[in-house]
Amino acid sequence: MLLLEVISGERLAKPERGKMRVHKISNVNKALDFIASKGVKLVSIGAEEIVDGNVKMTLGMIWTIILRFAIQDISVEETSAKEGLLLWCQRKTAPYKNVNIQNFHISWKDGLGFCALIHRHRPELIDYGKLRKDDPLTNLNTAFDVAEKYLDIPKMLDAEDILGTLRPDEKAIMTYVSCYYHAFSGAQKAETAANRICKVLAVNQENEQLMEDYEKLASDLLEWIRRTIPWLENRAPENTMQAMQQKLEDFRDYRRLHKPPKVQEKCQLEINFNTLQTKLRLSNRPAFMPSEGKMVSDINNAWGGLEQAEKGYEEWLLNEIRRLERLDHLAEKFRQKASIHESWTDGKEAMLQQKDYETATLSEIKALLKKHEAFESDLAAHQDRVEQIAAIAQELNELDYYDSPSVNARCQKICDQWDNLGALTQKRREALERTEKLLETIDQLYLEYAKRAAPFNNWMEGAMEDLQDTFIVHTIEEIQGLTTAHEQFKATLPDADKERQAILGIHNEVSKIVQTYHVNMAGTNPYTTITPHEINGKWEHVRQLVPRRDQALMEEHARQQQNERLRKQFGAQANVIGPWIQTKMEEIGRISIEMHGTLEDQLNHLRQYEKSIVNYKPKIDQLEGDHQLIQEALIFDNKHTNYTMEHIRVGWEQLLTTIARTINEVENQILTRDAKGISQEQMNEFRASFNHFDRDHSGTLGPEEFKACLISLGYDIGNDAQKKTGMMDCEDFRACLISMGYNMGEAEFARIMSIVDPNRLGVVTFQAFIDFMSRETADTDTADQVMASFKILAGDKNYITVDELRRELPPDQAEYCIARMAPYTGRDAVPGALDYMSFSTALYGESDL
Repeated sequence: MLLLEVISGERLAKPERGKMRVHKISNVNKALDFIASKGVKLVSIGAEEIVDGNVKMTLGMIWTIILRFAIQDISVEETSAKEGLLLWCQRKTAPYKNVNIQNFHISWKDGLGFCALIHRHRPELIDYGKLRKDDPLTNLNTAFDVAEKYLDIPKMLDAEDILGTLRPDEKAIMTYVSCYYHAFSGAQKAETAANRICKVLAVNQENEQLMEDYEKLASDLLEWIRRTIPWLENRAPENTMQAMQQKLEDFRDYRRLHKPPKVQEKCQLEINFNTLQTKLRLSNRPAFMPSEGKMVSDINNAWGGLEQAEKGYEEWLLNEIRRLERLDHLAEKFRQKASIHESWTDGKEAMLQQKDYETATLSEIKALLKKHEAFESDLAAHQDRVEQIAAIAQELNELDYYDSPSVNARCQKICDQWDNLGALTQKRREALERTEKLLETIDQLYLEYAKRAAPFNNWMEGAMEDLQDTFIVHTIEEIQGLTTAHEQFKATLPDADKERQAILGIHNEVSKIVQTYHVNMAGTNPYTTITPHEINGKWEHVRQLVPRRDQALMEEHARQQQNERLRKQFGAQANVIGPWIQTKMEEIGRISIEMHGTLEDQLNHLRQYEKSIVNYKPKIDQLEGDHQLIQEALIFDNKHTNYTMEHIRVGWEQLLTTIARTINEVENQILTRDAKGISQEQMNEFRASFNHFDRDHSGTLGPEEFKACLISLGYDIGNDAQKKTGMMDCEDFRACLISMGYNMGEAEFARIMSIVDPNRLGVVTFQAFIDFMSRETADTDTADQVMASFKILAGDKNYITVDELRRELPPDQAEYCIARMAPYTGRDAVPGALDYMSFSTALYGESDL
């Protein structure tokens, strides 16, 4: 009757004598009714059997009661009570040697199983290392005594009884073991809570490491850009072609060797940033905000400045090379003309200062006068050369020639000498004209000889100058023009030879007259210094210079033909590679919006596509080699293609960046799908709707497109005013969310909008669209769940101690919490108490650590 009172919780009537059996039956029936009300089915068990002392029935009823109230509530990983209890025992005793729990009878005979359960939860109660498998009696008694004394578990079993049977009673063992389970269930909850906290802290630590890696990579990249831009912006010109060529070679090394790794680092930085933000969203953490000046947009702006400086630097280098080439040509031309002029003027001042006319005869005076007239004619003929020398010097000054001071000094000396020659010439003419009245005779033949010899001599000097003049051309047409002009010059040589023979004929006539009439002419022509020998010498020199000029023109023509072949070779490759890059860019764009297979299939397809693109790199390198040959040949234009090497480089870098970004987007979609529990069918449906309304194939939806996409997925926006305008502003979007079941205030609406369009760009990306569609169904940890877990570890206190953290958590994560938890300041605070509530909210961005 006492057992039944305990079970039913009611006070049963004490039977009187003579009515003993009736009252007993009534009392037992009340207890059986209570048992039945708890869902326990009693088959073939009646009050009469219990009252009559039917041992079998009574024991069966007692086992049913134990099974219902002590064992049935036990559940481990959705198993039955018996299987769950056995699984719990196996997991708890797995680390212990000589313990192998497979059942509830013979597995417990050596007593080590009971001792292992106690040591696992209360290691201070039993020294497990001293137990021996060959001493089961001691093991059993140790476990039973410790359980009764420290765990309040009564001795239901007897060690001698267990050892005295081959197979201990299974129900008795199970009943006794269930007491251990209930005694240690609180520790199980603490372990679960600790696991949850470990999981949350591990995610937080991983995210913090990713943030540190991003900051370091961003700092290194920005520092490299900061160091490189001043070098590219340095426009200090060099004085020689060799120095400028070295600068161009340094720039080519920068584009081929130094910049490509930084392009990869920049792309990897964007990928790391997107992956970090995705992981933060999936773990319900606030978005990562890099340090000031280290946002992706800041890096892109700095990179844009680098490329702008780079573009201007290359253009400046080429212009400087053209300028120096022009300067070298002009300087050589200046030196050549100056040397010819200085050679001509050598001794002229001394000649003009002679006083020979003072003692000369009349004929000699007239001869001197005619000679002076011939000199003036020659002087006038050289006026053009002096003007050319001055013009070249002026142009060298305007082009900032490095040796301008010496050029100016030489030019000034020539001009001063020329002015002095003019003054001396005028002075001598005046002196000769004063004495001309005293002179009567002049030799007309010598005069005619001088007059014809001087311009012919000047023509020969001009011809020698032209034939020795250097030239610079960049096209076949230009060299063909020079060749044509040279052929025209050669066509005038027969007439020039006739003029030479005529001049020599005059001189021969003079000699004949002198020999015939014995005229004393002192062997010289008084009117000119140009001798027939000099004319013949210069004429022979001209004839020798003509084939040299022919050879130089032929060599330059061959060089221009080679340059043309280089242009065609580069153009043929560029006209193939340029459209190929554009086609690949378009194909990647189509792949990113089409749906063929699962996301993993798309990812594999993109990676194969990336491999095929990387395999195309040798053709880019070959084109770089051709481009280097073109630059070394100083070829500045190419009519055979509209593509420059810079176009190809930029297109290639954009292609590599685009395929890497597309792969990263698919990887982030896989992360979102797996973390949010979205099925492949749902993902396909979302992608199909998104692509359908993304009519411009931009990869984003405008407000109106986003609204239509939501309606197509079953969300009723229900706003007539919006239908009329065809636009979705913030209020329309809020109404859309309310129609989907999101009833929120202005602040909550602003939070949703900041998630869908965090940068306020007026567009919704596919990743933001997926996040929004899966946010409400995601099973993620929250700050409240973490606080509840900490509360379990703290034993329902509002604070937690350092010892409790170190006992329940792994060492590194315990120290992580201790370093970041603020002291607890509540009324019930104790020394060393830590505030786990503010720490939990800070993990999810709801407060500051």
